[in-house]
Amino acid sequence: MKYIHHKKYWCYNAGGAFNYCKILAYGNTTQDRVTVTDYPAQSLFTVTMRDLQSGDTGMYYCTVEIGGLTELDDTEDIYITVKSDPDLSVVESSVSGQEGGSVSVQCLYSAGYQNEQKRWCRSKPWSCYKVGRTDTSQNSAVQISDDGKRSFSVEMSGLQKSDAGWYWCYIGDLQIPVYLSVSDAPIATTAVTTVSATEETSISEATSGSAVVTTNTESATDL
Repeated sequence: MKYIHHKKYWCYNAGGAFNYCKILAYGNTTQDRVTVTDYPAQSLFTVTMRDLQSGDTGMYYCTVEIGGLTELDDTEDIYITVKSDPDLSVVESSVSGQEGGSVSVQCLYSAGYQNEQKRWCRSKPWSCYKVGRTDTSQNSAVQISDDGKRSFSVEMSGLQKSDAGWYWCYIGDLQIPVYLSVSDAPIATTAVTTVSATEETSISEATSGSAVVTTNTESATDL
């Protein structure tokens, strides 16, 4: 929370030295192929890089600008390798559901990660769920199933508004983010029709339906 009002930025240096990195974009701006978005309420910011090429491989830095003359900016480095066939990906990077409903996410992994532990993690508060079923503190349930055929699925049921936010498919040392939005439950409407003074009143009810990088400062707890 101490960095909530500080400026954030994303920088790159092929040689891996932060002191000489090139700033690609600041928080809540888009520069060329890079967008940085700050989420103060969740204590994280995201970086989206589009149209990746093999030449984009290298060391990058999620950075919080401190601004003092004697203090260095606070950084977290991450090495990105651009591959034609990634080791971890998701079918959808953003999913949505209604309060009380459910959503599912499919995480795809390469054959080399078949025996690695699969997890579904969230931020604010940071927590992780392993393969199987877990009831969460928000009264929703998480079911993780691994088909052993290079994908595992996550189903969240009994959604609450508090479930909205950033999540991650984790396998081994790899992770990929997914954003979940939760809308209000549909409102039931009642229509009343009076036929005549001598006939009964009928009442009917109808229901109307209706490559990202993240940085946070929380620590993970497996559940």
